[in-house]
Amino acid sequence: MMDFLAGHFDLIRGLHIIFVMAWIAGMLILPRLFVYHMKTEPGSEMDAVFKLAELRTLRIIINPAMILALLMGLLLAMIDTQRLGHDFFLKPWALTKIAALIFLFGWHGFVSKARRQFAAGTNARSEKFWRMTNELPFLAAIVIVLSVTTKFLGH
Repeated sequence: MMDFLAGHFDLIRGLHIIFVMAWIAGMLILPRLFVYHMKTEPGSEMDAVFKLAELRTLRIIINPAMILALLMGLLLAMIDTQRLGHDFFLKPWALTKIAALIFLFGWHGFVSKARRQFAAGTNARSEKFWRMTNELPFLAAIVIVLSVTTKFLGH
């Protein structure tokens, strides 16, 4: 099995990148939908449209992309563990990636909960909050990509 995975490393890595792109894109879109949703009248037709758009963004884009990105990432980690040994997880670049991933999973949970609050009409956050935090997943993605691609110049 490991030989098969190692033989398809580039394919798995490419799929991982594609699914991460979709996951991050969805997490950039959802808070922007929240910003626009806040401008609607509760119970209006537009309120219902935003609730549906938010639900579909989470269920059709964000959740599946996160699951597939995680699956491909775990396969890549298995291959790298076989090639490099378990200690590669302790390298500064890998620890940085893991920390940024923990943030992304936490943010995913946070926006999922916020979507449920918007659906229930109990959003407690301001438009300014959603505008200010909208780019956090992109910043985490920058940290991850640079940590992995440069390995902090410690190739």
